[in-house]
Amino acid sequence: MGEQDLSWRNTHLGTRIRVALWLRDEVGEGGTFSKARLREAIQGAEQVDRRMRDLRPAGWVIKTYRDKPSLQPDQLYLEAMGRPVWEPEHRAAGLRQISAKTRRFVYERDLHMCRRCGIAAGEEYADDPGTHGRLTLGHVNPHKSGSAGNAEDLITECARCNETVGHLTGVQMAKEQVWDRVAALPNRGKRDLLEWMEADHRTLSPAEKVWGMYRQLPAVMREALRQDLESLLKS
Repeated sequence: MGEQDLSWRNTHLGTRIRVALWLRDEVGEGGTFSKARLREAIQGAEQVDRRMRDLRPAGWVIKTYRDKPSLQPDQLYLEAMGRPVWEPEHRAAGLRQISAKTRRFVYERDLHMCRRCGIAAGEEYADDPGTHGRLTLGHVNPHKSGSAGNAEDLITECARCNETVGHLTGVQMAKEQVWDRVAALPNRGKRDLLEWMEADHRTLSPAEKVWGMYRQLPAVMREALRQDLESLLKS
C-alpha cells in the first residue's frame, strides 16, 4: 500500500488505523482535540471512540481532563504516538481478542455490575444525574503489557471507570485522600469496608445481586418483572 493510500480519509482502511492516521496528521504529539472533532472527521465508521481507546495498549498516550487538569471536559491531549498501527507488522498491536463466551462469563461472574464503582447497566450515576452506566470489559491490571483476554485477566467495568482507571498517569488519589473518606464513614460503614478489604471483594446482599441481573434486562422485561414483583407483594 502506497503512502497516498495511508490517509485517514481512505474509507477502505480500518477505523482504528484511520483514527491513528488522523491523530498523526491532524493533531500531532502535544496537540489537543475533541471527540466531536474526531467523529466529524471519521464519519460513517462505527465505534470511533472505542477505536481511539484501542490505540492506548499499542503505546499511544491520550489523556483526558481527569488526568490532565488543564484540559476542558470535552478535550483530549495526544501526549505521545505509539506503534504505527497502519503498518502491516503493527496492525494487531495492543488488540486482545475476547470471545463471546468469555465476555458472557465475566459479566455473569461480576453480577452485571461495575466491579470498581458498583453501578449496574443503565443505572444513573449519583454524582452525574442524567448519565447512565454502560458496562464493558476492562483488565484487572490495565497497565500490564500484553495482558490476555482470559476471564481471570478481565473485570466488568462501566465505561466511565474503564476510561479513568485504565489510563491514569500519576493522578490517582493519594492514600491520605482516601483515608479522609474512610474516616468520615459511620462505624457500620467502616466495618463493612474492612470486610471487603480483607476479602478483596465487595460483599453484596442477595437483593443487590439480583439488582445487577435485573438492570441488564431490556426495558420491557424490566417493567414486566417490576409488575410481577409488585403483584407478588400485594398478594
